[in-house]
Amino acid sequence: MAEIKSTMDMVMERAARIAAEGAGEGDYLGEEQFKEGMRLGAAYMRGETGLAERLTALPPKESGPVRKGAVQSLLRNIFLAREPEKQELAEKAMHGLIEVGQGDGKLLQILGELKKILDGYRQHGEQLKEQLEAQFTQQMAMMEQNLAKQAGMAMKLQPSQHPKFQEEWARIQGQLNEQYGKALQQLKDLVERHLVMEVAP
Repeated sequence: MAEIKSTMDMVMERAARIAAEGAGEGDYLGEEQFKEGMRLGAAYMRGETGLAERLTALPPKESGPVRKGAVQSLLRNIFLAREPEKQELAEKAMHGLIEVGQGDGKLLQILGELKKILDGYRQHGEQLKEQLEAQFTQQMAMMEQNLAKQAGMAMKLQPSQHPKFQEEWARIQGQLNEQYGKALQQLKDLVERHLVMEVAP
């Protein structure tokens, strides 16, 4: 009788272990599908086409994690920047998101707001830098005069060469990044919720 019981215990333990492994495998598969989505998003950014077709061709069971990975991969390319090449990256990523959402109206509206944030950040930054340079121009003229007396020759200095300029500009940039960064993150979260939770099958 004891032998039967121990055999039964072994069978139960084995069943529990298989169930646990099965659950782990599900998580593993979901993780792999998410990574596949990340790869699809990265491939799109490198210039590969057919992102929407690949996502719609997936079986419903795989669609969710793969779609989530692709969306997150594209969203990572949207960040605050003043450099034209980085702005182009953000715009390409937005086109990819439009493909994923298949031209969905609400998504286009959110991405329109997101574009305003990116443009506003760049324009606001340029304005503030110009204002700061104007503030330091007068001080630079005085420094030029002093250096001319000391060195015996005229010297032309840029406002950005003033010791305090970089410190003040870093402070302004920090404020800009915080202000626009919060708004950008909220919109990116909105895009992800809309594409992954609301639209995904």
